[in-house]
Amino acid sequence: MRSLLGSRFRSVAGQVFVLQVAIVVLLAAGALLALVLQSRHDTDREARNRSVSVAETFAHSLGLQDTLKTSDPSAVLQPLAEETRKAAGVDFIVVMDTEGTRYSHPQPDRIGKKFVGTIEPSLAGQVHTESVEGPLGKEIQAVVPVTAADGKVVALVSAGLTVKNVSSVVERQLPVILLATATGLALATAGSALISRRLRRQTHGLGTQEMTRMYEHHDAVLHAVREGVLITDGDGRLLLANDEAKRLLGLPEDADGRHIADVPGLDRRMADLLLSGREATDEVLETGDRLLVVNQRPTHPRGRPEGTAVTIRDSTEMQVLTSRADTARRRLKLLYDAGGDIGTSLDVVRTAEELAAVAVPRFADFVTVDLADQVLDGDEPAPGADMRRTAISGIRSDHPLYPVGRLIDFLPSTPQARGYGTGRAELVPALADAPGWQAQDPPRAQAIVEYGIHSLIAAPLMARGVVLGVVNFWRSQKQEPFDEDELSLAEELVARAAVSMDNARRYTREHALAVTLQRSLLPRALPEQSAMDVAHFYLPAQSGVGGDWFDVIPLPGSRVALVVGDVVGHGLHAAATMGRLRTAVHNFSSLDLPPDEILARLDDLVQRIDHDHDGNGDDGSGVLGATCLYAVYDPVSQRCTMARAGHLPPLLVAPDGTTEIVELPAGPPLGLGGMPFETAELELAEGSQLVLYTDGLIEERTRDISEGLELLRAALSHPDRDPHDSCRAVLDMLLPARPTDDVALLIARTRTLGPDRVVQWDVPFEPSAVGGMRSVAAKKLDEWGLTDLGFATELILSELITNALRHGSEPVRVRLLRDHNLTCEVWDGSSTAPHLRYAATTDEGGRGLFLVAQLSEHWGTRYTPEGKVIWAELALPGSPAADAEPPALAAFLDVDPL
Repeated sequence: MRSLLGSRFRSVAGQVFVLQVAIVVLLAAGALLALVLQSRHDTDREARNRSVSVAETFAHSLGLQDTLKTSDPSAVLQPLAEETRKAAGVDFIVVMDTEGTRYSHPQPDRIGKKFVGTIEPSLAGQVHTESVEGPLGKEIQAVVPVTAADGKVVALVSAGLTVKNVSSVVERQLPVILLATATGLALATAGSALISRRLRRQTHGLGTQEMTRMYEHHDAVLHAVREGVLITDGDGRLLLANDEAKRLLGLPEDADGRHIADVPGLDRRMADLLLSGREATDEVLETGDRLLVVNQRPTHPRGRPEGTAVTIRDSTEMQVLTSRADTARRRLKLLYDAGGDIGTSLDVVRTAEELAAVAVPRFADFVTVDLADQVLDGDEPAPGADMRRTAISGIRSDHPLYPVGRLIDFLPSTPQARGYGTGRAELVPALADAPGWQAQDPPRAQAIVEYGIHSLIAAPLMARGVVLGVVNFWRSQKQEPFDEDELSLAEELVARAAVSMDNARRYTREHALAVTLQRSLLPRALPEQSAMDVAHFYLPAQSGVGGDWFDVIPLPGSRVALVVGDVVGHGLHAAATMGRLRTAVHNFSSLDLPPDEILARLDDLVQRIDHDHDGNGDDGSGVLGATCLYAVYDPVSQRCTMARAGHLPPLLVAPDGTTEIVELPAGPPLGLGGMPFETAELELAEGSQLVLYTDGLIEERTRDISEGLELLRAALSHPDRDPHDSCRAVLDMLLPARPTDDVALLIARTRTLGPDRVVQWDVPFEPSAVGGMRSVAAKKLDEWGLTDLGFATELILSELITNALRHGSEPVRVRLLRDHNLTCEVWDGSSTAPHLRYAATTDEGGRGLFLVAQLSEHWGTRYTPEGKVIWAELALPGSPAADAEPPALAAFLDVDPL
């Protein structure tokens, strides 16, 4: 049987399920048999009762006895009997005389023949039922007497049903009986399956042997574990206590089954906890000389609390280890926090303050950080360098330690000096017994000891083999001195901080070098010129100096060039690149080229720089990106010509206060190449302000460029301010608290050179015009009070006009400008540039430009769309250049001095 059932039914649950199903099937079969037998019995009884009822009803019907007295009773009784038979649902109704001769029958040929059945009991006045083999087959019939008034039986009436009709009734009932039986069997089987499934889940499909073995293992493990286990019920009765629980709590062997309050030897606090039924997690109870850790949870076997399960472990032996582990955890937490809290900035002082703050009060009561004085400037300290107190942190502020900023020269006997020299931390358990430390400053040492500071650790800050300073950990509140374990912790803490300190020192050095380089490359003072009143501002980013620059470059003819540029990036490389570009702009400006040509040459230069560095490998020293804006203002014509290479357009503030962004063609940033730069020319009214700036002024994380431009326009909408006041207003409104990019601002208010300081003549294109021009020029110089410059001016104009007439083309013009110096300009329509050359003694010409160069302070050539201009500047009388030693003409003319 077991092999037939298979492994699925070898478990207790499977066997119980098979037994339950077998019992249900047997009960269902018995119930079905009983129902069939009962149905048949009930049907037979129903047939007899119906036959008797129909026969008695017909026998007592009115007129029956009168009909029997007629000569032909069958004529009346046959139709009446058939009609009644059909209405009553019986198979036959037979009326007969006392002899058994029939008056009616369902089969008319049977009328007049003898009745088949027993009539004697009925003749005696009784109702008799029986089963006989009649003309219609096997029949169940009843015979009822018909009695006269005097009680005499005068006739008999029989009614009945054939067995075939009775069986059909049973057969019609059988499906209902079978359906009911099948439904009951299915419900019983399903219930048995559910119960078996739950039993299987509870027993996990285990058989009796497996369950027995599991119980034995469970009992063995329960009593073998080194942790006490208690189980109580909802009434506070102890159901189970393993061996370890009895040992820890001192319970007797017969404790199981007793009420908690009646268990002898159980500690009162433990009993209260067990009776409370509440949850407990790692709750520590002291019972006798043991320290027990108790966990208690309510049990819910039927969905409601019905007891508790308790585990107990002995932590007495682990108390010391726990204390040590807690100390180690606190120290690891200190080192972890130090890694995140120290070195948040690249500032040496801030890093020292963070180091002092992180150790108080978790490790020491006071911490002082002393750094070599050179470290604060970013340099590596020398051996034996003096140290400056950089940071202090403590639990109180009234301590007698050296204050911040104090320069300290530690004596060789002090632990600070020894640690600084050897690079190893020094432990002073008792400061009161440390004469070497007290020798540094005896009065202060006495005050420190009297204050309550009694122990010291001096740990040197060493990074990459260089000692940067000493960190002092002082203890006052805790009575125990520092020990060797704490000395190791101090060394680890300081070692982690030393890397951040050295990074801050290196950054300080690089930042100082970059600032120094940048300051040397930026203009220290604006040159003297008359074309504009200029105010400027420059601020490097907090993260380090960058590549923004500005410039004001005087040009011949009292003109001035305004330059603003921006090199991408920060640090030394950006500052050095800025210096190269600024020098290049100065050199190109000396050629007196228009703005678009200067930017084109600057773009070629940047491309060559990038190409050279690409060829030498990727060392990161190429120009990553640069922008520039170059503008030239002429105070005589009041026209400004400008061009830009990827830079933000300038703002123009009119004398009436209206501001506008100059519509300037946007060229590509420097270094891209391939696209020409375009210029724009504006005519500026006197008093207009031209504002040049870099993106660091208007860009910020909290606002975009458009918002910054609107703020800039609002700050500049006061034309009555001078450039310096406008510069301050712009900075107050736009300057970020911590700029992330360099900020450069240049505000220039235009001025003009009026007719009283400028004169211009058209020169006829003939040699005889030279003398006339010398005469009118001398007359104008007399009007300006510059008679002393007459000879040199006439000689210069004579040479320049003669060259224009001889080597140039029409038209020829002469212009004199009186500004900080006297400028002589000769214009002609030729683009041929003159050049100096040495003339031999026998040459008739070739000395004109030498004379011009010797007599003038500066001279040069610039080109215009119509030709060129040759100019020469002479220093005005009384200026430092005019008081210099006069030129030695003989050195240039190859003639003996007069």
